[in-house]
Parts: sequence; C-alpha cells; structure tokens
Amino acid sequence: MNTRLLLIVTAVVESATGAALLIAPSLTAELMLGAGLDSPASVMVGRVTGSALISIGLICWLERDRVPGGSRGGLVIGLLAYHISIPVLLTYAAVVENLSGIAFWPGIGLHSVLTIWCGASLRSSGQAVPTP
Repeated sequence: MNTRLLLIVTAVVESATGAALLIAPSLTAELMLGAGLDSPASVMVGRVTGSALISIGLICWLERDRVPGGSRGGLVIGLLAYHISIPVLLTYAAVVENLSGIAFWPGIGLHSVLTIWCGASLRSSGQAVPTP
C-alpha cells in the first residue's frame, strides 16, 4: 500500500478536524456527537484536542516524502493505534453514552478505513504489525 498517500490523507483529515476544533469546538462536537460542549473547561479540552490533531497532521505531512528506504514504521504504528482507538471510543460513546451526530458514523468509517490502510502499509513494507 502507498504509505505516502496514507500520510497525506491523514495529514489533511486530521489537520482539518483539528482546525475545526480550535475554531468552533462546540459546533464540531455537536456535528460529531450530537451534543455541544457546555462548560468553558470542555471547550478548552476541545481546543487542546484540536491542537493535538493539527500536530498529528503536521507530523504526517512532514514525513510524507521520507525516502522509501527510510523507516516510517514507528509513525505508521502510532497512526494505527490512533486510528484503532477512535472507532472504539466513538462506539463506546454511541452505546454507553447514547451520543451520535451527523458526522458520527462517517467518522467511524473513515478511521476504520485508515486502520486497515495502516495495517496494509505496514505489511507491504515488511514492518511488523503489533499483535495484542
């Protein structure tokens, strides 16, 4: 699988989501979870999360052109852990907390596809895929 394209897609998606959380954290949460952020503390946590997503996007963007022989395995394994955790957390939010917004299922679908892509990228590059 094309690791460079995976990094570009991840950079764009995570940076855009991060920017949305920085600019309008409550609206972004409402689109994703069906409920806005009610307290100043939760808005700040949303903005910190946005900053973290922009950081992930920036790392992916800067690493996209690494020489193919160079190892991006650590980066892709980190992305794999991230992309696995998001659908798990969102599914928990739906089942236990009864949260779901218009962007909820597309978010789960996108991160599930990116999880598969990360695994395929690791396999095709000969990197070890961590097993639980």
